[in-house]
Parts: sequence; C-alpha cells; structure tokens
Amino acid sequence: MAKVELKQPIVQEIAGNVEGAQSVVVVDYRGLTVAQDTELRKALREAGVCYKVYKNTLMNLAFKGTEFESLTQVLEGPSAIAISKDDATAPARIIAEFAKKAPKLEIKAGVVEGDFYDAKGMEAISAIPSREVLISRLLGSMQSPIANFARVLNQIAEQGGAANCTPAEKAEEAVEEVAEAPAAEAATEEAPAEA
Repeated sequence: MAKVELKQPIVQEIAGNVEGAQSVVVVDYRGLTVAQDTELRKALREAGVCYKVYKNTLMNLAFKGTEFESLTQVLEGPSAIAISKDDATAPARIIAEFAKKAPKLEIKAGVVEGDFYDAKGMEAISAIPSREVLISRLLGSMQSPIANFARVLNQIAEQGGAANCTPAEKAEEAVEEVAEAPAAEAATEEAPAEA
C-alpha cells in the first residue's frame, strides 16, 4: 500500500472533525509531561472538545479549501488541534486556563466562527465566558428589575398598603385625570358635529 493511501483516511478524519466546527485552535504542546497532557485531554473531553495531535502535512491537506485554511501558516513544529462544534470559545478558554499551570503550552492561532485569530486574538477569545454563563448573566439582568419591583411592592404592603401613601393617591388621581381627558375631548368634538 502506498504512503498516500495510508494518509488519506487520516486526512479524511481531520476534515470530518473540522467540518461544521465552531472553532479550531492550533496548539504547541512541546514541554508538557504525560500527566499534564492527560489532564488537558480530560478537561477538553469533558467540555466536548476534540483534541488530537496530527502531522502538519496531513492538517495542511485537510484544511485546504475550508474556512480553516488560514491555520496552515502556523503549522510549524509539533502541533495539536482542539476542535469544538458546540461552544466556540471552549477550546481557547480551557487551554488558556490550563496554560497557567503548564506555561510551556502555547496557543499558536485559531479560527473561531470563520474568523482567523493569532495568539493574541485567541488570548482575548479565551477571556469570553461560556455560553451557559452568558445566558445566566442575561437572565439575571432581566430578572433584576422584576425582583426590585416585587421588593418595592412588598415594602409598600408591609407599611400598611397604598392608603397611607399620599404620593400614591396623587399618582392615582393623575392617572384618572389623564384617562378622563380623552373622553372629554371626544365628547366636545362630537357636540359641534351634531349641531
């Protein structure tokens, strides 16, 4: 069997992995111990990120003609790729967090949602929280005004209700006046028409 025939299934595997991926991050893993590499792989796997080491020539072939072709410029020396199909920031976030414990681990570059980022750009991407965290923050900010309104109503009820609050009575009178004004205007407009 020729070498090309042996390499073709691996190229297809890489192409299949990156197809439909939200992000692909190229990493220089030199200097990691076996224990560190195992720990990194476990953390990435738990986040649903595929992490593999391939030969640069095979990744070059697999990336050609895809949105990840720009990564071929950083494929020098030992390289691994981290691929996520769900959370676009997960590979960069997990690898950057792990690099704090293992400084030899370096992000070379990445493509996130079709855009190429160098090492500094990927550092900025790694600071973005996960989708779940962003959703919970959004929900928290949406619930905050409702919760504050409920607290105010509760305090009014504890103080004896709206009967003791003169500003509330004035507000109610103003609302009634505004509601009655359009009815009075409509009545005056209809009166000349009838005459």
